[in-house]
Amino acid sequence: MIAVDGITKYYGPKLAIDGISFEVKQGEILGFLGPNGAGKSTTMKIITAFMPPTTGRVTVMGYDTVDDSLEVRKRTGYLPENNPLYTDMKVESFLRFVASAKNVKRKSIKASVDNVIMECGLEEVRGRIISRLSRGYRQRVGLAQALINDPPVLILDEPTIGLDPRQIYEIRQLIKDLSGSRSIILSSHILPEVSQLCDRVAIINRGKIVAIDTPSNLTAQLSDHRIIELLVGERMDDALDLVKGIEGVVSASRLNSHIVIETSRDMDIRPVIARKIVEAGIPLMELHAKEMSLEDIFMELVTEEEV
Repeated sequence: MIAVDGITKYYGPKLAIDGISFEVKQGEILGFLGPNGAGKSTTMKIITAFMPPTTGRVTVMGYDTVDDSLEVRKRTGYLPENNPLYTDMKVESFLRFVASAKNVKRKSIKASVDNVIMECGLEEVRGRIISRLSRGYRQRVGLAQALINDPPVLILDEPTIGLDPRQIYEIRQLIKDLSGSRSIILSSHILPEVSQLCDRVAIINRGKIVAIDTPSNLTAQLSDHRIIELLVGERMDDALDLVKGIEGVVSASRLNSHIVIETSRDMDIRPVIARKIVEAGIPLMELHAKEMSLEDIFMELVTEEEV
């Protein structure tokens, strides 16, 4: 559906994107992560034919974003970070205008507008002027304009920004529902959101893709050790001394009410730890492996933000 092949982008002498390549399959949600200034928004603008790359090529459903930009735009819904709204218009009038601009057939415009208003939870404000809406409702209108022509590709740059927790949950559910027949690229600073929504994650830093895979695969690739957390009912000092003497334990220390144990990645010594603790008569309350979170992965790969 989306193929990005070796694109670069210069702004004058500044290199913003440096040889990026990746693909997004039909029905897949790709999370796009990176610090400020890393090149996320520039990449999204190139994919949506908003601007050309300096070198390289992007195709959307086989259409080149430079040579066939109008065909790409027909098939792409785009919600940029700066929401593109005509704030002096009413919600329904604005969506009708967008539908017309995107060449939705005249006889289908009313149904298309009604559909996105329902999908994005805009029923109560469809007759209100956009400038008088809350930031959350404005974001919903922005998502509705991206969906108005039922595009097979969606590019969403911070789609839940400014929403309250209930609205965030509803928009996340909507994005999940939309992914079945669409390819979606989702940029977000909310890392748990990316973990919940995305099939794969691409991490960009200083204009380059530094990692792209599923969160679980990234964890396996990046972690050269295993972290185990142990909780005992009493005698924590005895448990700590015991654990330190077990073969395969690299380190062990107290952290609040738990004992944190580090072992090599290719060893799972939880059964040994459990047996030793029980044999010593120490009450074993909890023993589990702690996986790296997406935040841990992000911080491992991105050391500092661009100025």
